[in-house]
Amino acid sequence: MVDYIKYKDKDLIYKPLPWQKKGLQQTASGYGSKLTTTKMLKVGNKLYRVYVAQYGNAGSAYIIKNGKKLFL
Repeated sequence: MVDYIKYKDKDLIYKPLPWQKKGLQQTASGYGSKLTTTKMLKVGNKLYRVYVAQYGNAGSAYIIKNGKKLFL
């Protein structure tokens, strides 16, 4: 079962990590199950990093909240 989280675009915040500001990528191929994005999602008063599972031309974005994947 896949769990989704509802959000508004205004809750997405651009917050790149230092290595992302340098133009580096996480893997040589650009594919993986937990690729870090430059975005964070505000849920309540807490920020969660947005990750992407990417294995082809399309990826699936998600956050991890309380150890559970919630897809956007």
